[in-house]
Amino acid sequence: MKKLKLGIVGCGDIAGFTAWVSRLVPQVRLSACCDVDAGRAQTFARRHRIPQVYTDYAEILEKAKLDAIYLAVPHHLHYEMIFAAVQASKPVFAEKPVTRTLDEGKRLIKAIGDAKVGVNYQYRYDSGCYALARAVQAEVLGKVHSMRINIPWHREQKYFDGAAWHKTIAQAGGGTLITQGSHFLDVALWALGENPVSAMGYTKTLLFNVEVDTLTHGIVETAGGALVSIVSSMVAASEQKVMIEAYGERGTGFYADRPFPHVKFKGVKVHKERPPERGVHALQRSLTGFAKWILDDKPFLIPAADTIPVLAAVEGIYRSAKTGQRLNVESLTSRPSTFDV
Repeated sequence: MKKLKLGIVGCGDIAGFTAWVSRLVPQVRLSACCDVDAGRAQTFARRHRIPQVYTDYAEILEKAKLDAIYLAVPHHLHYEMIFAAVQASKPVFAEKPVTRTLDEGKRLIKAIGDAKVGVNYQYRYDSGCYALARAVQAEVLGKVHSMRINIPWHREQKYFDGAAWHKTIAQAGGGTLITQGSHFLDVALWALGENPVSAMGYTKTLLFNVEVDTLTHGIVETAGGALVSIVSSMVAASEQKVMIEAYGERGTGFYADRPFPHVKFKGVKVHKERPPERGVHALQRSLTGFAKWILDDKPFLIPAADTIPVLAAVEGIYRSAKTGQRLNVESLTSRPSTFDV
């Protein structure tokens, strides 16, 4: 079996989880890791049996013999690091969002052309989300006019203290909406296959002394006239299940991620489609899909260009929350944005 020699850049929590999951992906071999903190990089390498260790990103791109780069770094570094990897002829698997702002995202997609850059919106590979999205795409529910997303998650102070970049708009681009909520907003927009055209939003910063939103309510209208509402929170008293509801003219789909990812349908009979990759976890399937994209040219569900609509929706909600007005999202996608989210 061909192996994808993968280099991990950024040795924090999400990289550690991905490294453990990679053991379930026979197509992937972790060949190098990189972090500006030498001690953390060395510890990470020992824990995950990675042979090459670097503290300089330019050096890992130049010296490590890799087939691809996995980026698990703060959002504000995505643009320059993805671009540098593409310049070095290295495919990229980046944590979401593709960039911190929509303007960066549009410029990046233009700059990288047809280079293979994937974004880890892993819930496209979640068994329940995939089945729901495919049912919507196949119009089994009839025309879907409304989708509702609820993400009642819980975070503690250590979430911000352990990765201080999460606290600031300059580095993170936002809080719960861009970091957690965008996962499921991406699923909804992918299911509908429609770009956002307008947005309204309300944001709050509760419980923590940070700049970013810890509670956001938003409504996005799509080009086909559907309304997508989202509540994204990291201040629920205890973490509860994520729910996505899709309301169509003939039937309704109900997704929940607990006790395991699943979807139920009401009013219609649905043959539930399975994700194109096997595995016990969505991240495992997403990583497998990326590896096969690079090794075998099998289509990957989340190429970077396809994640621009969710970035536009997120920026639209944030901008609306700041101005107090409904925002025309189409105007954001047609010209460079000067709005600092």
